[in-house]
Amino acid sequence: MRLIRSGGPDLRQQLGEGLFARVAGPDGPRNRARIHGAPGPRWFGPERPIRRVHGDASMFIGGLSALLLQSLHPLAMAAVAGHSGYRGDPWGRLQRTSTFLATTTFGTEAHAQQACAQVRAVHERIRGVTVDGDAYHAADPHLLAWVHAAEIDSFLRAHQRYGTKPLSEEGCDAYVADTARVATELGVLDPPRNRAELARLLADYRPELRASAQARDAARFLLLNPPVPAAARLPYAVLAANAVSLLPSWAARELNLPRLPILDEWCVRPLGVAVTSAVRWAMAPLRPATVASGG
Repeated sequence: MRLIRSGGPDLRQQLGEGLFARVAGPDGPRNRARIHGAPGPRWFGPERPIRRVHGDASMFIGGLSALLLQSLHPLAMAAVAGHSGYRGDPWGRLQRTSTFLATTTFGTEAHAQQACAQVRAVHERIRGVTVDGDAYHAADPHLLAWVHAAEIDSFLRAHQRYGTKPLSEEGCDAYVADTARVATELGVLDPPRNRAELARLLADYRPELRASAQARDAARFLLLNPPVPAAARLPYAVLAANAVSLLPSWAARELNLPRLPILDEWCVRPLGVAVTSAVRWAMAPLRPATVASGG
């Protein structure tokens, strides 16, 4: 008995391990063992839609789209530009975010609460003033609610378009309700609990949103100058194009990101499905198989 991956085990394992190392960081294997292996009650059982959404490769597109959408709140963007280190340590930021999502989605209640407490402590320290003289505080419930709403809307949009098993209408509402559990722990007041509430909340923020110089600079960095190896530039470009395609049309216009509906439908989206499927294939878990004699 040995562990194999169908369809070229060596290549598949190399690709999967490389992707995992990038997303999860050097502590990824240890964190994965702790998150999935520690005994104890979880916030979400295996049947909950948050597990399906956050465990799917569509999150690569959804996460990038979420960053673009979140940047359109000038106060949130100022906090990111001034304190997150997304330019100096972009992979570290990604790894911290992915570990937090994995912990709160799949980990024990104790580990999830600890992860949320750590994020709240970081948010409490982040304060500043924008170039326009507006004060911001990352722990402000109003800003937290925007970041949460933009994030889960992007994750859900991506899953419904690129996920291997899109959710039913009831499943989409249940996903929003699941994420409210985490949002409340982070300090969001009365987070949305279904898609209708999520849509109303996003609409309420619309008058506050605009593409600041910092937001456009972040978009150029994420889309045109990403910190990825040369060999990964092409698949990353496909993911980035689909992240833009996923944005609400007004958000793409604010960021001066061109979109052509025909090109989106016949080129961008099919390529996005293909690359997402390839990521899903590479990161699929090992399965046991019996080795044939002489094999």
